[in-house]
Amino acid sequence: MTTAGRLITLEGGEGGGKSTHCATVAAWLRRRGRQVVETREPGGSPLAEALRGLFLRDWDEGIDACTETLMLFAARAAHLHATIRPALASGRDVVCDRFVDASYAYQGAGRGVSRQWLAALEQQVLGATRPDLVLVFDLDPRIGLERTHQRGDENRFEKENLRFLDRVRNAYLDRARAEPERYAVVDATQPIEVVRNNIETVLETRM
Repeated sequence: MTTAGRLITLEGGEGGGKSTHCATVAAWLRRRGRQVVETREPGGSPLAEALRGLFLRDWDEGIDACTETLMLFAARAAHLHATIRPALASGRDVVCDRFVDASYAYQGAGRGVSRQWLAALEQQVLGATRPDLVLVFDLDPRIGLERTHQRGDENRFEKENLRFLDRVRNAYLDRARAEPERYAVVDATQPIEVVRNNIETVLETRM
């Protein structure tokens, strides 16, 4: 009988280095003989990637909070169906750049979407699928914005004001405090090598 894989998600505000350190997590798992699928949200399957393009685009008419939320959960449903659940069922670990916590942080705390509605969508779309470990990359949004400005090619979330990004940060930290056994907060202000070492320490302890 195949042992189910583990789902590890990387979360946090803009400029925290999540995308960079997905490779850190995946490499750590592979060194221990695990098969790994690296993926991202929104995206991670052909349909979900198409929705990602629509989601991140700057529309003249704008995207209201309700539409934004439904687009994300539609992409998440496609992602789970095509990529995440098949990988986990086959015994592979999944490392995902953002997942459902991002909806609570950005659409919930950031946009003011009802937590009850988000929880209902989560139950409908995710069912029993939950991350085994959530790494929250924490840093002051001002530092994060400076990093994204230096990188260029900003998406519309990286153009949000600091009040919005402060709400996002606080929501992530609140969720981490509520379930310390499943979340680990990583200080993303540190140099990249220090962050990498800290991530590996967390993985050694939790996995």
